Amino acid sequence: MEFDEVVRRRRMVRNYDPDRPVPPEVRDRILRHALRAPSAGFSQGWAFLVLESAEQRRRFWAATTPTDSTSWLTGMSTAPLIVVPLSHRDAYLDRYAEPDKGWTDRDEARWPVPYWHIDTGFAALLMLLTAVDAELGACFFGIPPERIGAFRDEFGVPEAYTPIGALTFGYRVPDRRSPSLRRGHRPFEEVVHFGDW
Repeated sequence: MEFDEVVRRRRMVRNYDPDRPVPPEVRDRILRHALRAPSAGFSQGWAFLVLESAEQRRRFWAATTPTDSTSWLTGMSTAPLIVVPLSHRDAYLDRYAEPDKGWTDRDEARWPVPYWHIDTGFAALLMLLTAVDAELGACFFGIPPERIGAFRDEFGVPEAYTPIGALTFGYRVPDRRSPSLRRGHRPFEEVVHFGDW
């Protein structure tokens, strides 16, 4: 598939065929592409928790879903593959304390924004684009802050790793398009500023 088509076809899919697992070679391609994301200082401060079995997925939804969840979970929970991208701040602070970077104080205030989250987000986007190229559906969504502790406990995730969200993957089946799409894309001229604002 041409890259322009991959970008045009990318959208969040919220309903999957539960009887068609993601083939291991496609899963591995998705994860290998994530490793190609840019990272400041080549810190690579990320990790990916892969959940495939029905039991693992059930545990994920039980740990992360608020008790007042809405109907969106009905389709999402049919995804045969969940990947949770986790950022690792200390990998960046350690890397930038090395001699070639020289910030030996490891001060987080030196960072204008938390690159560990941004770079992990880049990796998530590469996974989303790879899914489109593999003719899969995918969706990125957040884990509610009040459920992160339960998620960590359920899967033994160390405190040093922060889930930036989660991704579902699978073969898409008809789903309801998000009502938010009615807003349309913001006009190019409104978003892009050449030379000055």
